[in-house]
Amino acid sequence: MKNQFDQKWLDDVTVVALGCSLAGAYPSREALLGAAVEALAFEGLKVAACSSWWTSAAWPDPTAPAYLNGVALVETALPADAVLVALHRIEARFDRRRGQPNAPRTLDLDLVAHGRTVTEAGLVVPHPRAHERLFVMGPLAEIAPGWRHPVSGRTAGDLAAEATVGTDAAPGLGTHTHR
Repeated sequence: MKNQFDQKWLDDVTVVALGCSLAGAYPSREALLGAAVEALAFEGLKVAACSSWWTSAAWPDPTAPAYLNGVALVETALPADAVLVALHRIEARFDRRRGQPNAPRTLDLDLVAHGRTVTEAGLVVPHPRAHERLFVMGPLAEIAPGWRHPVSGRTAGDLAAEATVGTDAAPGLGTHTHR
């Protein structure tokens, strides 16, 4: 796929990873993630593009419900800490329960990048492990293969090809939305 976004815009964009293994009150995981994408706009996060949904086995227990993952490119005037607070508010509205790490969940929203690097007290952006995860870099490469990691400078396409975590992730469902 040709990179349809200007590199300057990609350098400034906010990248949000979405995932779930439980549908919660929704008829399906796809419906839940679709509603979560729509909820971003109500928090000042304008979705410019969204990947298809990718499937991957649960980790570390592959017998737990499988995950559905995707990535949204969003435009926002909010600082990174406010974006993170907004993402946590959305998770709470979708009945996300924090407890045991890696437990099945209704919604997981991660702030992967907010422009270039962010150095705010207690906040690490870019996400310190997203570049290793195929279920993040694969969807990101699908919609913006030329996006460059703020620290390494490597493209989403290269990072997806070399991911070492969630290597079973594969594209499956959904459609793209573009600005």
